Amino acid sequence: MAMNSTASPMQPPLQENFYGYVPDRDVCIIFVVLFSVSAAIHLVQAVYWRMSWLFATAVFAGVAEIVGWSARLWSSYSPFAQDPYIMQLCVTIIAPSPLVAALFILFGRISERLGEHYGRLSPTQYSIIFLTCDIISLVTQGVGGGIAGSSIGTQSEVDLGGNIMLAGIIFQLTSITVFVVLMIEYFVRYLTDRPARKAKKDPAAEESFSFSRGEVTPKMRLMIASLLMMTLFLIIRSVYRMIELIDGFTGKIIQTEIYFNVFDGAMVVCAIYTLNILHPGWLLERVYREPSMMLRAMSPSGSPQTSLLSATFAKPGPLNSDEVE
Repeated sequence: MAMNSTASPMQPPLQENFYGYVPDRDVCIIFVVLFSVSAAIHLVQAVYWRMSWLFATAVFAGVAEIVGWSARLWSSYSPFAQDPYIMQLCVTIIAPSPLVAALFILFGRISERLGEHYGRLSPTQYSIIFLTCDIISLVTQGVGGGIAGSSIGTQSEVDLGGNIMLAGIIFQLTSITVFVVLMIEYFVRYLTDRPARKAKKDPAAEESFSFSRGEVTPKMRLMIASLLMMTLFLIIRSVYRMIELIDGFTGKIIQTEIYFNVFDGAMVVCAIYTLNILHPGWLLERVYREPSMMLRAMSPSGSPQTSLLSATFAKPGPLNSDEVE
């Protein structure tokens, strides 16, 4: 974005400010508005669909981005003020982490509906393991940002903070990569009907047969597309922040505003609005059994084969909010 190349005779040269540029005021306002709208929509959606986990993920991420971009907006008025620089440094590095957590939860919900036995882990295990990794990376990045921001003027401390932030980003990117590998394996196993684990039978189902292979409905396809798009956007953002921190606080990458606006701000906007539009509240509806009295033989893999008996078809009912919590 355009830099303000003029400086007051009483001010230090532009290159001596914390950013290496003056944040573009219009861009900052646009991002504050975009994240404010998304966070407000997510809040309404979370309440309407009774999905409490969205408060700590999508809503929190939106609010954090508002704070981070508001600090950058403040810097556009006071480019040599230290407080807004430290604020945006600490907040923008950790703000997308709750959205990463949403990925893990969403995949767990999807695997519950398509068949848990196609994954190497249960939905609960996916959530526990990867959410723990996300929290560790969030705390690490936050601590590093705090050290780097509060140690301006002491290069060794700034470098230490930057290295801690880099470690947090690398750890997060690694955990996302492992998650993506497991997710791809899950979908391949589902499509080829090769479970990774033995299917569990549902004792409540007719004749003790479990309808263990869920159907990929049009809405489920959209939900999977949403998951994949969010994952791609957040990976791009993480790769950019990793390269930025490797280059250092005095490097060209961190001192080029357009890179940050596109590869951080825009990527997070795309991810958070993808979840707004392709929302689990209306896409992850109850998985109805096709025929209400159908008896299916279990294949050796644990998946249902061709129906043996069928009667009337079940009429879809309203979404039970407890099933999406």
